[in-house]
Amino acid sequence: MRHLPTIARIFFGLVFLASGIAGFFVTMPPDAPEFGRALMNTGYMFQFIKVVELLCGLLLVLNRFVPLALTVLAPIVINIFAFHLFLDLKDIAPAIILAALEIYLAWVYRDSFRPMLAARAMPSGAQK
Repeated sequence: MRHLPTIARIFFGLVFLASGIAGFFVTMPPDAPEFGRALMNTGYMFQFIKVVELLCGLLLVLNRFVPLALTVLAPIVINIFAFHLFLDLKDIAPAIILAALEIYLAWVYRDSFRPMLAARAMPSGAQK
């Protein structure tokens, strides 16, 4: 059990590292959903997402800035899950696994998120 967070972090990181790399070599098939084609047709958004996935996946695999990588990947995971929930329900299993890993890792690293979730944060150097 004590190695479970490490295994989950590395697996989650490898998924996004591979997805980020593949995004630069795999072309969008003609029968791809409109949403995917729309991202590709912007000329920058699909590539931007793939760079973010690649960098965050690398950070997770290398165990560097893990809470930051999880925070940056959260909207991507939510979009993957929502895409499959609303547009491609038959292939939702991997999205559920990614969402579960994101939630599990956020829980494991919850102490790192506490300052960010303060209801009233003070700027550095401010008097109390």
